[in-house]
Amino acid sequence: MEFINTFAGSPLNRMGNERRNNDWLKQQMDDPDSCFLPLWQLRALMMPGEELRIGWCQRQDVQPFISQGATTLLLGQINGRSHFAVDVSSAGSKKADAPLQDYGKWIDVRTAAASCNGADAAILAQSRSMLDWHARHGFCSVCGQPSRMGEAGYSRTCTDEECGSMHFPRTDPVTIMLVLDGDNCLLGRQKIFAPNSYSALAGFMEPGETIEETVRREVFEEAGIKVGDVRYIFSQPWPFPSSLMMGCFATAETTEINVDTNELEEARWFTRDQVHDMVNSWQNQQKLRMPAPLAIAHQLAAAWLRGD
Repeated sequence: MEFINTFAGSPLNRMGNERRNNDWLKQQMDDPDSCFLPLWQLRALMMPGEELRIGWCQRQDVQPFISQGATTLLLGQINGRSHFAVDVSSAGSKKADAPLQDYGKWIDVRTAAASCNGADAAILAQSRSMLDWHARHGFCSVCGQPSRMGEAGYSRTCTDEECGSMHFPRTDPVTIMLVLDGDNCLLGRQKIFAPNSYSALAGFMEPGETIEETVRREVFEEAGIKVGDVRYIFSQPWPFPSSLMMGCFATAETTEINVDTNELEEARWFTRDQVHDMVNSWQNQQKLRMPAPLAIAHQLAAAWLRGD
């Protein structure tokens, strides 16, 4: 059975065919039942409560920003109702300038995802990644001329007719792996980690690599460990800014650690009992610990402990 990590499992139908139809898109934008998720400085508007909820707005609430040219993109539909994300960052960069504060609270997506339901977390991930991509790609990477948004936010086209290059939202593939030696597990930490925190090793795929090759290369580069068998377990969208984390188990062929200090501060072998304690101590800064449950590293360790 598929395991759904945080930021995955969206309830939205992304309407891949319909969103190319400008007339249909305008109808959805003007529909009074359509919902709009505002993001300001990549923070989402959330409704506080026992469980955080997305602060969906109506068109009239965000119309001033849309009229000013705010990036507005289609997320998809739920039960026939269209949902959009709109970047309201033009209101200003200071917290005091943040708009719509009577409607909810502006919360960064990672913090919000830890306190809302899985469906909302997935919608937040899509919204943040997409709006961040548009903010970074206002110009054609081929000729340098301005680009314009198309397909309800799922493409950009160069405005220079002679160029006309199309660009699409990118997702960067990353492998993240638990390296195993029997009942021992290799974990590392970077200097920026909180005290006592350790995590699975990870690294970006390079052109021309498979998942298995990336795992072997990254583990050897970072820790000097040679890896043999690699088994894919599950994945996670990671919207900071936009990666796909591909979780794997990797079987160690050697055990002597030789850390690349440019990548890691430390790497160590931990026993199954130690990892069990670290998974359960993720909130305790005084003990050795793994990342929070929303991180795929935590869920990989939990899967290993379960015997998956």
